[in-house]
Order: sequence, then C-alpha cells, then structure tokens
Amino acid sequence: HVLRGGERVAVYPMFEALDIAPLVRLRPRPLRDPRFVADTHLGKLARHLRMAGFDTLYGNDWDDDRIVALSRSERRTILTRDRAMLRRREVERGYCVRAVRSEEQLAEVVGRFQLEGLVRPFTRCREDNAPLEEVAAEAVSDRVPEKVRALYTRFKRCPACGRVYWEGSHYDRMSRVIARLRGDPRLAASAE
Repeated sequence: HVLRGGERVAVYPMFEALDIAPLVRLRPRPLRDPRFVADTHLGKLARHLRMAGFDTLYGNDWDDDRIVALSRSERRTILTRDRAMLRRREVERGYCVRAVRSEEQLAEVVGRFQLEGLVRPFTRCREDNAPLEEVAAEAVSDRVPEKVRALYTRFKRCPACGRVYWEGSHYDRMSRVIARLRGDPRLAASAE
C-alpha cells in the first residue's frame, strides 16, 4: 500500500503469544509462524500439536542443551514442565506447561499462544512432523488393511516416514478435540 498522507500506520513486532490478526489490514494473515520444540516429558503433547497442524520438534532422548540449541537456531518456543530449563540464560522463548493430561496441555498451549485461528488439523505427520500429502487410494492400497480400502477413499501419506492416514475412528475422536480447541462446543458435542 502506498501512503498518500493522512493515513494512520501501526507497526507491530512478530508476536509469539498474542494474535494480532484482527488488527492486520494489509495482509490476509499476520506474519506469524508459531513453532515449538517439546522436552522429553511432552511426547503426547508434541503429537497432539502436530495433529493440530503446528510444527513441533520432539525427541525422547534429547537433553536440555539440544532443546535449547534447537530453540535458538530455529526460533522455536520451548515447551516444558521443567522450570529450571526456562531459567537458563540462553533461552529466548519458552513456556512452562502446567496441565498434566496431554489433551489439556494442548488446550493450554493453544489458548496461551492464541492459536485457535491457526489450527490446521491433520496436515502434519504425528510421528515425525513432516507435512502430509494427499495420495490416491491406489497409491497406498498395498499399505492399508483390506477393510480400510473397502471403507475409505481419501488418504494422506507422510513423505518422510511413509505412514498412511485415513479418516477412521481415531480421526473422529481427534476431530472432537479440534472442535473444542476452536471453541465450537456444538461441533464438539455433535461429533460425540
């Protein structure tokens, strides 16, 4: 947009914990790319964040030094229940997850960082974080059980690990979790 004089311009830094989407006028979406690295005690949360479409790194054998290094080098927010890790001088961004159950942790993180509008469910591999790709049923027919082939026609595959996903019973349960995240109790209840 070319300024002509008399306009009011507001410039905001890249926010990690505040959704400024309602204030943005020049772009359809703000320049915000929330990315996480979860510590070794938050594996289920990492998989849930990936299921919701958020770029989340996790390794069950990573020590604190590696997690902090990944956070700094890739501008990722550390998610941990270890307050001592967040007190380290090198940590630039982090959050101490208080909830114990993984679905409650997911709701806590999404709410804390105001990510409700950025949820893109079922777009990442829950196991290795890679973006999923749509594939034809024929392309994965040898990778899924015969009963699944008979019931489903839409499939996604992880290009990194080769896992195949379809909209089965697990999908229905996770859809209810996503509906609650988005604050739509009608969808959450109707999916039950």
